[in-house]
Amino acid sequence: MARAALIWDEDCGFCARTVRLVPRLRLDADVVAWQQADLPALGLGEEACRRAVQWVGTDSASVEGGRAVAAALSASPTRWRVLGWAASLPGVRAVVDAAYRVVAANRHRLPGSTPACDVTAS
Repeated sequence: MARAALIWDEDCGFCARTVRLVPRLRLDADVVAWQQADLPALGLGEEACRRAVQWVGTDSASVEGGRAVAAALSASPTRWRVLGWAASLPGVRAVVDAAYRVVAANRHRLPGSTPACDVTAS
């Protein structure tokens, strides 16, 4: 795999709004909605992509949720890299993962949300 990839959910308005901030990171990575991605080629399944944002590194290893956010930040050539590094530290990583789960579970209540954001409604 030549480039890393950040995989997100285009049906979620909150996710779409958030991913518009990604260009500020200046990532050398593809930013693709899972609905448009070749999931088998990335080694991902639809269930995982519905559950959380995914990061697939240049080594084809993938992480999700808070760890995916940390990995994307770490891949930035800008000052965001330091935040990604810090978010990957063992004690901090647990807090980042928990925070991601809270945001993901409540994304239908956040700015820019759509009915598709409510994963509890299905």
